[in-house]
Amino acid sequence: MTNQTPEPVSRLAVSRTERVLAYMVASVVGLSILAFLAVIIATAMGVGDNDGFSRGIWPPIFILPLYGLPVGFVLIIALMVSVGARRSREARRNRE
Repeated sequence: MTNQTPEPVSRLAVSRTERVLAYMVASVVGLSILAFLAVIIATAMGVGDNDGFSRGIWPPIFILPLYGLPVGFVLIIALMVSVGARRSREARRNRE
């Protein structure tokens, strides 16, 4: 029985596309969650009284989670497909 150690995974194995997708997922979902929390906190503080959410910076903050979370979900799927394709290529290359 031979003692073969697998090659260590280097940082260069992760492509630039995967890194960009991962940062995009983190930023879009993070901003959406922060906007959601801001609306909850503002509602508790009484900003919504007398139609306060329809003026100023609140409309974009109110809408951000509505679009940001589905976009984040699509980006996660794209990241999973990208990682799956890379791992499949690496497995095929190692099999040869």
